[in-house]
Amino acid sequence: MKVLVSDPLSDVGVEIFQETPGIDVDVNTGLTPEELKGIIGLYDGLVIRSATRVTADILEAADRLKVIGRAGIGLDNVDIRAASQRGIVVMNTPEGNTITTAEHTIAMMMALSRNVPQATASLKEGKWEKKKLKGRELFNKTLGLIGAGHIGRIVADRAKGMKMNVIVYDPYIKPDRIEKLDLEPVSLDALLARADYITIHTPRTEETSNMINKETISKMKKGAMLINCARGGIVNEDDVYEALKSGHLGGAAFDVFGSEPPGKIPLMDLPNFICTPHLGASTTEAQDNVAKDVAEQIIAYLLHGTVKNAVNVPSISAELMTILRPYVTLLERMGSLQSQLADSALTEVQVRYTGVITEYDVTPLTISMLKGLLTPILKYDVNFVNAPYIAADRGIKVIESKTTTSDDFASLVRLTVKTLEGENTVSGTIFGKKLPRILRINNFYLEAIPEGHILLIHNENTPGVIGRITSALARHDINIDRMQVGEEQEKKQNVILITTGSSVSEGILEEIRSLDNVFSARKIEL
Repeated sequence: MKVLVSDPLSDVGVEIFQETPGIDVDVNTGLTPEELKGIIGLYDGLVIRSATRVTADILEAADRLKVIGRAGIGLDNVDIRAASQRGIVVMNTPEGNTITTAEHTIAMMMALSRNVPQATASLKEGKWEKKKLKGRELFNKTLGLIGAGHIGRIVADRAKGMKMNVIVYDPYIKPDRIEKLDLEPVSLDALLARADYITIHTPRTEETSNMINKETISKMKKGAMLINCARGGIVNEDDVYEALKSGHLGGAAFDVFGSEPPGKIPLMDLPNFICTPHLGASTTEAQDNVAKDVAEQIIAYLLHGTVKNAVNVPSISAELMTILRPYVTLLERMGSLQSQLADSALTEVQVRYTGVITEYDVTPLTISMLKGLLTPILKYDVNFVNAPYIAADRGIKVIESKTTTSDDFASLVRLTVKTLEGENTVSGTIFGKKLPRILRINNFYLEAIPEGHILLIHNENTPGVIGRITSALARHDINIDRMQVGEEQEKKQNVILITTGSSVSEGILEEIRSLDNVFSARKIEL
């Protein structure tokens, strides 16, 4: 089996490949896309970090490729859908750099508080500016964490060791679970108003993009410090610049940027802004850990068929996967749909299997559902291995049941998800042998293909509403691929499910919501 390492990898990982019988490894970094495309057909495995972009075009030439392994978490540089269509397993290493990233957040917070970079530069220029560079203590200050996943919790633990007061905003974790960590759950507005320091620990998703902007910054305490070592694009850099320049923010420290490298952006000119070039995972220990993990995972898959930390396939035997793959897709997308329907923290998941599907072990399907449920929240931090553990850690109760007979379909899956504010039910099945279909969303019965850009709209059942909605989409050159309309007779409402040719922006959504007799409009990406 031949493995290509196309990005710099710690020697620990390369040596594991070299010392394993049956594995032949080539280290060839800095390849152009055309160069990679020219040689990728020779390899069974590919190891990358963030530099190599694995596009559909490159995968088209990867005739032998069986597995792609990322030494790290983020997989924005891999076309996962194209890889899945070609049967290529995509893995990451989500645990190798959590401590390192958390420690960097603490380091940035302390450096910002005590003006360490500015003082270093000043002293090296022969100056002695003690008064100008006076700092502030962390003791007894309030730290606001946005996100309480693994990294956020480590930051909280270290901050409490420095006697800081820690408050947490994480809408996807039940408040009682946060309290059990001896942390105080709060709303986002409360965190912004109370925190002396705000650190960000969320993935970049559609929901978190531009989360810290002019509006949210205006709600922050005057003089607050902002630290982002998570992902670029969560913070609006121009708005932070204005807040630092005006003095509303006391300081900011970024390790990540919307565009990397960022070049000479206005923030760089401010004395109360410090930065590092995406060093969150850049320690010897972390790079050794992820290199070791990715090498062992790829070897285990190529030589033994063992799947670990895959983001696009659960651990199912090759024989069983032939039968269950359509259900894996169905359950993952049903979970994703439910997550995007939820308006508050998830508390309980009930998945009921009926019919022929109950003849098989459905545990991998339930795991696929959990992976889909958690991915819109955590993105690449969740995979088919850790999804059950993350669900348990977040206090999500999972109930699985089976019934051998199904009245209407050979097999049917019903997924009910409860939140702090209510519950939603989605049902699905497989048409033929491999076509996933959604058959029910709450009281709306339909036949929907669970993929693409989808709008779910509730409106009053009166003439002209559908025409106004479609006209609004047409004005913005949004093509409608499919549309289904159903009636909820008890509420005298229509439910409209529209699949569009391109993603609908929040501005267009707001326009649709403002139309007469439209009650709600929600975007769903599957």
